[in-house]
Parts: sequence; structure tokens; C-alpha cells
Amino acid sequence: MENGNANGGAPTHAPAELLERGYPIFFEPALRVERHRKRPFVLSLVLFVLTLISTLAVGREFSVSYAQNRAPFAGLDNPFLPTWHALTHPRLLLGGIPFAFTLIGILLAHELGHYFACRYYEIDASYPYFLPAPTLIGTFGAFIRIRSPILDRRALFDVGFSGPLVGFVVALPVLIAGVAMSKVVPHAQAGALVIFGNPPLMKFLLMIFHPGVNARNILLNPIALAAWVGLFATALNLLPMGQLDGGHIVYSVASRSHRRISLAFGIALLAMGAIFWSGWLIFAVLLLFLGFRHPPLLDPWTPLDSKRRAWAIVALIIFLLCFTPWPLAPPPH
Repeated sequence: MENGNANGGAPTHAPAELLERGYPIFFEPALRVERHRKRPFVLSLVLFVLTLISTLAVGREFSVSYAQNRAPFAGLDNPFLPTWHALTHPRLLLGGIPFAFTLIGILLAHELGHYFACRYYEIDASYPYFLPAPTLIGTFGAFIRIRSPILDRRALFDVGFSGPLVGFVVALPVLIAGVAMSKVVPHAQAGALVIFGNPPLMKFLLMIFHPGVNARNILLNPIALAAWVGLFATALNLLPMGQLDGGHIVYSVASRSHRRISLAFGIALLAMGAIFWSGWLIFAVLLLFLGFRHPPLLDPWTPLDSKRRAWAIVALIIFLLCFTPWPLAPPPH
């Protein structure tokens, strides 16, 4: 239970959870976080370069297929062959610039939002780590490591929401431009390896720029595809679970309900995995394995202010605009 002292103020001692976890606590007289440690910049840079190369290699196929009026990877026995061909012929990587630079820019904006929020509150955080991967988008995303406890609910909210907010603000105009440049191609999804599901924001923009056209007859520009990945990453991060960005927001607003909400959404992901898209099962199992406990705050007693509670509603709206239960669907037969 979060109790104050006899005078009605915040307790003068550190939470027992912090002492049990061995976090360094200093009283001079206020609580302070530990001094920033040296950040391994070289590792971050190497991972960034590798991710840039992998997304360029994948992005070339998006550019080529768009120029040829066909769905990406359509008619290929080995969908990774174009990526390998681009990696072994570096000049071909230039064709992947529209997709790769757009996607890297959105992911970088998201992580820098977190990073600079941590710097503002003097929280020890790593540089962004990008994850190159042999996938159809060339990456598993990016993340930063927070290596010291967070002071209070205000700092936790700002750190948690800054990434999705900045990433969404960067992705939105890019998405609008990408959808506007996309073209109508009859049977555009014929032979497609997968069909990208459209979240509400994408459906709205398709309706505005291509009214009356079936979404399966619209061939998305590589920039629009990169922005779609950015929306998907934003939705994933805003899931109100565990230590995801959405979990941070929920904990800052209602810490006592955090575990119940996390568990409820974990069960919901399992159900969506069985009904809509099997990939949700992987995310659900991973998040269930990582657990739903949230690290305690140095000051868990000061409530979140009304301004940030209003921004929490904005976070919910962004999540609803970016989320779809079927991000990937099998091609039509």
C-alpha cells in the first residue's frame, strides 16, 4: 500500500521494493538517480549500419515491385532471394532508399523521443539499438535500455509516451504522402506473399485519396509501406502491457491496476492469435514470459497531473488509429 507520512506528505524513506532490488538510493535530501554510465556508442552505430543495409536490401524489392505494378515478392519461390541479390550487389541497395530511409527515420524518431526524455529527467539510458533481421521488412525494430530507476509518475509518463508520440508525428505526414503517391492497379495483390492489413488511419487515408477503390486494388508506394510498418510498431509499443510504452503509461496513470490490465491484454492477444493472426501468439507468449511486473518508482506517491492524464487519452487515440487485429493476412485464392 502506498502510504504517506503522519503529516500527510510523501514518506521520507525509499520503497521497500527498491531496497530489495538493490537500486542505489541517495538522499541529499531528495532522492536522486545514479550517475550516468558510459554508453557503448560503437555497438549502437554498428547495429544501426547493419539495419540500414538490411532495410535497403528489402526496400529494393518494394521499389522494383512498385515500378512493375506487382505486389512485393509476388511469384517468388524464395522471398528472400531479392534481398540476398541486393546484398551481394551493393549498387542495387540504392533502390531501397525510399523504404529504408523512411522506416529508419520513423524508428529513430521514436527511440530518440525516449532517449531525450530520459536525458531531460537525468535517467541513465543507452543509445538506441537497432535490430537487423532476415524478415520481409529487414528489421525487428529498435529499443533503448533504461538502466536506472525512474523518479515519479510524471517522468515515467513522459518517457513512455514521448517515443510513440514523436514516432507518430513523424510517420503521419510521410504516410499521407505515401498513400497519395500510391496507385490503383487492378488485381494488385494477385500472387502476393502476404496482404498488409490496414489500421483505421490507413483506411481513412485510402478513402480520402482513392475514394471508391477496393483496398486490394491499390498498390502502396514503398514510402507508404514503410509508414505502415511505423504504425504497426507504434501500436505494438502502445499495448498496455508490462514494460512496453503502453505499460509505462498505464502504470503512471493507475499503478494498482497495471498487472490486471497487462494480464487481460495478454489473454486478448492469445485470443486474437487464434482468431485473426497467428503472430499475436508469439507476442503474447513473449510478453507473458517477460512478466507483467513494473519496476517501482522512487516516488510512487505523487499522483499524475491532469494535463498528462489528458495526454493519456491522446495515447489511447493514437493506439486505436494504428492498431489492427490482422496486420498480415494470407493472399486471396
